[in-house]
Amino acid sequence: MKINRKVESIPPSGIRAFFELVLGMKDVISLGVGEPDFITPWGIRESAIYAIEEGYTSYTSNKGLRELRVDIARFLKQRYRIEYDPEEEILVTVGVSEAFDLAVRALVNPGDRVLVPSPCYVSYLPLVSLCGGYGVVVETRAKDGFKVRPKDIERSCDKNTRILVLNYPNNPTGASYSRKELNAIAKTAKANNLAVISDEIYGELTYDFTHTAFPSLSGMKERTVYLNGFSKAYAMTGWRIGYACGPKEVISAMTKIHQYSMLCAPVLGQIAAREAIKNGEKAIIDMKKEYRRRRGFVVHELNAMGLGCHVPAGAFYVFPSIKTTHSTSMNFARGLLKREKVAVVPGTAFGSSGEGYIRISYASSMENLKEAMSRIRNFLA
Repeated sequence: MKINRKVESIPPSGIRAFFELVLGMKDVISLGVGEPDFITPWGIRESAIYAIEEGYTSYTSNKGLRELRVDIARFLKQRYRIEYDPEEEILVTVGVSEAFDLAVRALVNPGDRVLVPSPCYVSYLPLVSLCGGYGVVVETRAKDGFKVRPKDIERSCDKNTRILVLNYPNNPTGASYSRKELNAIAKTAKANNLAVISDEIYGELTYDFTHTAFPSLSGMKERTVYLNGFSKAYAMTGWRIGYACGPKEVISAMTKIHQYSMLCAPVLGQIAAREAIKNGEKAIIDMKKEYRRRRGFVVHELNAMGLGCHVPAGAFYVFPSIKTTHSTSMNFARGLLKREKVAVVPGTAFGSSGEGYIRISYASSMENLKEAMSRIRNFLA
């Protein structure tokens, strides 16, 4: 059978390709997988257990449980002063990954150019390509804290440029933006008539300042598809619940694709998400406090080893430079895995601009992090 040429042309995920090497190895400390090491808080789990006992096992509306959409609308109004109509402007999805896929498929026409600041999450560019779009990499730099600059966005635009993708706090770098910096990006987006897909799944894990939601900026709600979910902040990766908010015509188009491809998000995950968004704040605060402690330790240790590492503003990743070792990212990661049994992700998994860097997740216990830092020190020696 012949495979779709676009699918054939897309390389497999750089993260998954590397972690195939880890399978079967014993005593490996994995600092690569992008998910919390905490289990979902008990109150959230209990709500799903009770729902099973009550017999909640059916489909929901394609858009998701109305009660959850109302909860999401209330949360966004209270947190960011953004008002969305739960009937027409909110869609519950199977994680933010599906939400991004739907947004791209609803907005990108063949030949459209989509700006993607890099290093970036592994799925952005392939999903743009599958729609016949052209992903334009806008490189960020360590000296700028891996933040995209408005002038680089401006320089990358032409008459076919339609969309800007933002992800902050960023995976893999942890970079994020102040309100002032976001306003400058918004001004550039408006000047170039760009729609914005803003993936803010790590927004609740912002450490040093208050997170600003992109659609809360003046004039940006009507040109932004806002993506968020429950996986990271609430330690609910396996529940697969995300959501998209945006103009009703965009959400309608996304829902149309969603109803043919996915039908609806899992009902038990949606019920658990309701409990999370209503009563999960304390759990977030507790996990965030521990992440902050780990961040400080890992950044200090890496810099002391000579692996230059900026302090990430959010998420639970650091993105240290390995350029002083004169090794490629892949060779460094493979060598570290083989010799010291520490698994990290080569920076090139997140695009060519990630060469010379590795991604380390500090969503792991302090015991593991201390041992891993010791092993990395041995490896460098």
